[in-house]
Amino acid sequence: MGGSPLMTIVIPAYNEAHRLPETLRRVVAFVEAASASLNVLVVNNNSRDETGAIALAVAAEHSCLRVIDQPIQGKGAAVRKGMFEADGRYVFICDADLAMPIEELPRFYPERLGKDYDIAIGSREAPGARRFNEPFYRHLMGRVFNLMVRVLAVPGIQDTQCGFKAFRREVGQRIFAVQKVDGFAFDVEVLAIARRWGSPIIEVGIPWYYGKGGSIHPLRDAYRMFREVLAIRRHIRAGRYDHAGS
Repeated sequence: MGGSPLMTIVIPAYNEAHRLPETLRRVVAFVEAASASLNVLVVNNNSRDETGAIALAVAAEHSCLRVIDQPIQGKGAAVRKGMFEADGRYVFICDADLAMPIEELPRFYPERLGKDYDIAIGSREAPGARRFNEPFYRHLMGRVFNLMVRVLAVPGIQDTQCGFKAFRREVGQRIFAVQKVDGFAFDVEVLAIARRWGSPIIEVGIPWYYGKGGSIHPLRDAYRMFREVLAIRRHIRAGRYDHAGS
């Protein structure tokens, strides 16, 4: 099939050797069976385990999968690298834990949403969303963080931190050319920039399954994200995001 694929699935991966084999098995099986044209890009984010080797072994057997390295530490850095390496008309950011089953990806197809969109974000709070197995304390922490985000940076968005987001590639690349946060709060910065530039953001309710073994440490990373959100707020007030990148 000629031309660009409909969507590139970008998977940022840091020390994911324990679950990457099953994740890539499911993602590749879905992509190879899909009626839409899709491909996969794994961004090995300076992993200290066998993440890179596992991904490369799968890529050697499946032409739909490509692996690149991002030595700068942080999910924001990994996603930014993937955004500029992707070749799909849309770029779908997908967490390696598949907390949203990959089989739900068609929710983000333009035909399903009824139009070519700029940004569509998975939401655990939008109509149609369902949460499974999430401890109450994690839900509470997430809601408190989201309240802070809505007050300081991105009003009106009920779930900025869900790890499943789709961007029309040209829009995403313009935003990520300005975005600088390397850590977990990169989502907040990306959506704050989109809001300043008037890019519509669609919230897509998804099924979301809580799982243990992630790379986020609730207390340590919550403090870092809080500091990052405050920095984003300062950038908003200083007008850093007022003009779209070329």
